[in-house]
Amino acid sequence: MPIRQLSETMINQIAAGEVIERPASVVKELVENALDAGASRVEVVTAGGGLNLIRVTDDGSGIPEQELALAIARHCTSKLADNIHDIRSLGFRGEALPSIGSVSRLSVRSRTAAGDAAAEIAIEGGRVSAVKPAAANRGTTVEVRDLFFATPARLKFMKGERAESSATSDVLKRIAIAFPAVRFTLAGSDRSTLELPATDDSTEGSLRRVAQVMGAEFPDNSIAIDASRDGVHLTGHVSIPSFTRANALQQYAYVNGRPVRDKLIAGAIRGAFADVLPRDRHAVTVLFLTLDPATVDVNVHPAKADVRFRDPGLVRGLIVGAIREALANAGIRAATSGAAGMVAAFRPGAASYAHAGPANGHRSYDAAYRASGFSGFDRSPQRPLDMGFDGAGFRENDQAAFDAGPLASADARAGLAEPAETLLGTALGAARAQVHENYIVAQTRDSLVIVDQHAAHERLVYEALKNALHSRAVPSQMLLLPEIVDLPEEDAERLAMHSETLARFGLGIERFGPGAVAVRETPSMLGETNVQQLVRDLADEIADNDTVETLKERLDKIAATMACHGSVRSGRLLKAEEMNALLRQMEATPGSGTCNHGRPTYIELKLADIERLFGRR
Repeated sequence: MPIRQLSETMINQIAAGEVIERPASVVKELVENALDAGASRVEVVTAGGGLNLIRVTDDGSGIPEQELALAIARHCTSKLADNIHDIRSLGFRGEALPSIGSVSRLSVRSRTAAGDAAAEIAIEGGRVSAVKPAAANRGTTVEVRDLFFATPARLKFMKGERAESSATSDVLKRIAIAFPAVRFTLAGSDRSTLELPATDDSTEGSLRRVAQVMGAEFPDNSIAIDASRDGVHLTGHVSIPSFTRANALQQYAYVNGRPVRDKLIAGAIRGAFADVLPRDRHAVTVLFLTLDPATVDVNVHPAKADVRFRDPGLVRGLIVGAIREALANAGIRAATSGAAGMVAAFRPGAASYAHAGPANGHRSYDAAYRASGFSGFDRSPQRPLDMGFDGAGFRENDQAAFDAGPLASADARAGLAEPAETLLGTALGAARAQVHENYIVAQTRDSLVIVDQHAAHERLVYEALKNALHSRAVPSQMLLLPEIVDLPEEDAERLAMHSETLARFGLGIERFGPGAVAVRETPSMLGETNVQQLVRDLADEIADNDTVETLKERLDKIAATMACHGSVRSGRLLKAEEMNALLRQMEATPGSGTCNHGRPTYIELKLADIERLFGRR
C-alpha cells in the first residue's frame, strides 16, 4: 500500500482513540476547558452513563463568535504561547474538541461578557456546520450526544452504565478537590445528583472541599502536610495510620493543580507508610505539589494523566520525608472509626438482650450468676408487673454467692487511689485496670481508653530496634566465596554507584568485569539469604526510584519479627506502675497508634459517646 496523507477526520479519530477513552475522558477535557476559562460554576449533566448525553455548562469568559470555528479545529488553542515548557493551564494540546467531534454529535454554544448574543457551532462525526446565532447566558455550553456513534467498535469496549457513571463521578471529584472556590454539580437520569458548593482557596476552605468529596470523617483523622525542598512545595493532608482503606482509590495527587496518577508519587506514599500499615491496607491522602513548570513535563501522556519530573529523587524524598515527619510530630492519635465501631457494638440490638451468662468462664461470677436465679430478659419489657418481682435474688441469703470470691471484672486494678491530675491530662490518661490479662483500661479527663498491651509493646520494641539498627553501620558477615551476580551493564553500574550506601546496610559489593558484580558481605541479620535475588531486587528498585529501600525493608522486617517475640505477651499481669509506664512510652513513641502489622494499639471512647449510649445526650 503506498504512503498517503490521512484525512482530517481520520487524524481526529486516531487522536480521539488516545484522548477519549470513555465518557469520563470527555467530562475531564470539557471541565478542564471550563476551569481554564475562569469559571466559578460548572454544571455537568449525563445520560446513559455519558454515552447518550454529556452536557457541560460554565460561566467562564466564553468564546468569541469569530473564534468558534478555530476552537473545534485541530491544534488550535489560546492556552499555549511559544514555550512548551511553561504550561500553566490544565489543557494545552488543542485536541479535545475536534477529537470529541470526530466520534460524536458535538455542539458548542458560547457567549462572552462583551457579546450581545451567543453563537453556536456543531460537528457530527467530523463534519462541521456553519456558525449560527443562539440564545445563551455568559459562558459556554458544550453538548456531546451519541458518543462513539462514528466508531461503533469502540462501543463494544464500554462497561455498563453504572460503571461509566461512577468513573465520571470520580473524575469530577478529583478535579473539584483542586478548585475549592468553584461550585460543581453533576446530575442526570443515570445518577443521583452530586453537588459540591464552593468554599474558598484558604487552607480551611480546601479542607472543607476535601470533606465534601471524601467524607466528613477524613479531616478528623488526617494530618496536615507542609514542606519545601529546593523549589518544590508540598502541601495537603494524609490519614493517620489507623485510618485506612482497602484500596488506593482515595489517594489524590496534584502537580501544579493538575490531577495526576503518577507511579512515582504513589510509590512515595506507599514507602512513607510502609512501616505503619499492613500490605493490604492503603492510606488516604490529598497531596499538592507546586514547582516550576519548567521542571516537570506534563506532555508525556495524551490525556495528561502522567507527568515526568526533572529530579524524581528530589520529589520522592520530599514526599516520603514530609509524611514521615508529620506522622512523627502528630503524636499518638486513634481513628474515630474505632470509637464508632465500639459505640455501634454497645447499642441495643447489636447483641441479644437475653443474658447468656459469662463469656470468659470465670467461676466466681458464674456461681453468683446461677445462684441469683436471674432468668434474663426473655419476657416482654412491656409487661414489667408480670415478672412477679418480690425481691427474689436480692435477699441477704441470695447475695451470699457473691461473697464466694472476688468478681472477675478486672484481672488487675491500678490501685484504689484516684489517679494523679497530671496523668488524667495526658493523651492516654491514667491506667485504671487490666482486663482479660491483655487489655489496659485507662481514663483521661474526657474519655475511656482501651490499650492492647501486646500490640503496643510490640511497636515500642520495634522502634527501639530500628533506631539501634540505623544509628550505626549494620553488622555484616563475610562470605566464604564471593557470590557473582550477572546483570545488565546498566544495572551493574547503578549498583556500583550505590555501593557506599549498601555497605552501610551490611551489603558489600564491587564490580566484577562487564555486566557483573561480586557480593563479598551480606547483613548478619539476614542469615542465609538468596543473594542473587536480593541483588536483582535492589537493581530493579534503583532503576525505578533511585533508592535502596528494599534492603532496608528486609532488615526492618527482621526487626519487626524480633519485636513481636520480644514484647509483652498476652496473658501477663501488669502492675499499675508497669501499665502507666507503657502508656507514657506510647505517648513518646512516633507511630505507636498501630502495631508492626498495622493493627490499632488502642481505642478511645469519648465521654460524650458514653453518655449517648446511656441516653444522657
